Amino acid sequence: MQKFHVLVFIISSLFFSCGEGQKQKVEVKKIETIDLNGATVKIYTTAKDTDLRLTQTQKTKFEFAEQPREDQNSIFVNPNHKFQNFIGIGGAITDASAQVFAKLSPEKQEELLNAYFGPSGNNYSIIRTSIHSSDFGTESFTYIDEGDTELKTFSIAHDRTYRLPMIKRAIANAGGDMLFYMSPWSPPAFMKDTKNMLQGGKLLPEFYDSWAMYFAKTIKAYEAEGIPVWGVTIQNEPMAVQRWESCIYTAEEERDFLKNHLGPTLEQEGLGDKNIVVWDHNRDLLAHRSNTIFDDPEAAKYAWGTGFHWYENWRGGTPNFQALAKVKEAFPDKQLLFTEGCNEGFKTEKLQYWPNAERYGTSMIHDFNNGTAGWTDWNILLDETGGPNHVNNLCFSPIHADTTSGELIYTPSYYFIGHFSKFIKPGAKRISTTSSISFLESTSFQNEDGSFSTVVLNKTESELSYKLYIGVDSAISITIPPRAIQTIVY
Repeated sequence: MQKFHVLVFIISSLFFSCGEGQKQKVEVKKIETIDLNGATVKIYTTAKDTDLRLTQTQKTKFEFAEQPREDQNSIFVNPNHKFQNFIGIGGAITDASAQVFAKLSPEKQEELLNAYFGPSGNNYSIIRTSIHSSDFGTESFTYIDEGDTELKTFSIAHDRTYRLPMIKRAIANAGGDMLFYMSPWSPPAFMKDTKNMLQGGKLLPEFYDSWAMYFAKTIKAYEAEGIPVWGVTIQNEPMAVQRWESCIYTAEEERDFLKNHLGPTLEQEGLGDKNIVVWDHNRDLLAHRSNTIFDDPEAAKYAWGTGFHWYENWRGGTPNFQALAKVKEAFPDKQLLFTEGCNEGFKTEKLQYWPNAERYGTSMIHDFNNGTAGWTDWNILLDETGGPNHVNNLCFSPIHADTTSGELIYTPSYYFIGHFSKFIKPGAKRISTTSSISFLESTSFQNEDGSFSTVVLNKTESELSYKLYIGVDSAISITIPPRAIQTIVY
């Protein structure tokens, strides 16, 4: 049985002489020494070129920790040092996902919902969706008639065909509790300088208030459907001119829209409790956007934090995880949320392509280790072509449906995400984790019930042995296969 030996300094402050009779107050920190010797450990593994897919591969117990050696691989977990609160992991239910879902048999629909939202599946706790259309769907549309400046024709009737039914079933399958947020890809065409929802363009200043009210109406309409809305992002990818729905905001424009229009409008409409996430684009410019908005107190008061994607390394190089840590250091009261990521350039022959999954594992470990509170994948379901997408921007999702056979195709990415989402629960806290070697990547969380999960990633071609140390008194020896990810639960 798990034992906790707690060493407590009962005297919370000491006074001693300093200089000429002065007294200096010294705060003494409570130190916990956690002894897990004899506690049960379960190890789950997913590995390339094996049948291991979130498979329990070992059940053992912690032993007394010997002094670590320099010639061994070690991972050190220190539960006394806790960091950000974890809000969840999930994915996006787009029009594309919902349209593909509707083509599945009732049995396969249940399988898909359980795979993502059931406790025996990946146990997702976050859903993202778009405010009207994104590229992933069969058409471009809005919730109003073109030219309706007063929003008199506002209706989410379009979403009732496919998207809303799937979202409602997903939330029900998850037990009725879900962090749900929404993102726009573009305002209606008439509100933009280009008169086109596609190919970038900017929101015209005369429509700032109308567009802010559009957010409020969307939130209220979804909540009238029984879907509580946690929050919104201001604009998906506000620095990218895309061939699909897109809209450009400079950092100053986004700041001013937030503080003078969106924030006040949501407050006036009784929606001041909704969380507003800025940026919603790649890590590379995240610091500039955060600095511009959060250094303005009148804008910052409306912002929950910064959202980001992972597509910045299209130029080559490695992901800029350090940018996350720097922003978190500068603005510790603001949160970080991964709002979108997927593997692009869909090809059928790459459905089981292992590096796609390793990209997930690497990003999730380092995003969390650099302060990220939650993580949202892009489409949770696409068809056998990587769509539907009305501008042919075809991509991968963790699960694809072969609409000709009716079967579901589980990619390795699905299992890699599950190594985090199945075991780390909303409300958990990240705890200090350090690897003695760079080629074993790792992160750890402690759940509210006291349980721990440590995730370890091995992207090398070699089987590696390592020792996992918890605190200073408990350790266990583990072997991880080549090209594998493990979750150690204790």
